[in-house]
Amino acid sequence: MVKRKRYRFRQGDVIDVEEFHDGRYGGPGTGRAKRAKPTEEQMRAVNAQNKAKRCRQRMLEYFHEGDIFATWTYEVRNRPPDMQAALKDFQKAMRYVRREFKKRGYEVFWIRNIERGTKGAWHIHLVINEIGDTASIITKAWTKGGTWSIEIKNSKYYDEDFTKLANYMTKDEHTTEEKKDGKPGKPRLSEASYNTSRNMPLPEPKVDKLRRWKEEPKPKKGYYIAKIHEGINPVTGYKYRRYTMIRLKRRRE
Repeated sequence: MVKRKRYRFRQGDVIDVEEFHDGRYGGPGTGRAKRAKPTEEQMRAVNAQNKAKRCRQRMLEYFHEGDIFATWTYEVRNRPPDMQAALKDFQKAMRYVRREFKKRGYEVFWIRNIERGTKGAWHIHLVINEIGDTASIITKAWTKGGTWSIEIKNSKYYDEDFTKLANYMTKDEHTTEEKKDGKPGKPRLSEASYNTSRNMPLPEPKVDKLRRWKEEPKPKKGYYIAKIHEGINPVTGYKYRRYTMIRLKRRRE
């Protein structure tokens, strides 16, 4: 059986679609298939996909291409001894950020990943909404090292459906980058801690049952498809597809 989930973001300006076989049945004419127990590696891959998916969907709902992608770095003398200490540094900086946003009449939305490299260096990647002087605020908030910031649209990790940035923001010690020869490289992180602000709930999807798997999706009238992603679910072994439709004439922000 083929199912389709449709998520509406930005009051319907963006529609995120997932199409997949539910994996409960075997081939045509066969009964319910016995579910095989997934391996630890398969479950890790599925969990990573789900984390990146939720991150990407929060970006679609709460962020724009003009918002800020930033990195807080540590001077060597200020490096934290462990993740708990790094988390306290982040929380202290964000208390300042929230105060400054509140003074200006804004609510702060953020996504962050605290990362420790395999050679011991620490840094924090941050996606945060632009309110006019966000770059100045986050620079003043961080006292442990340097601050680098750029508009999301000018980052090398930007694409219309936020796939690249979400994958980058959710990487961890199991994430590997593919080498030029196609072989997986070594992880570049020894540990990571991903989280988001609590004021970013996600809408529930509308679920439909489809008669068959269509070879190519068609956009809804008045929309275009930004990007199509297809693959094989590592647990069920079935094909899946996701794509993002964006309204041709978006509502005024």
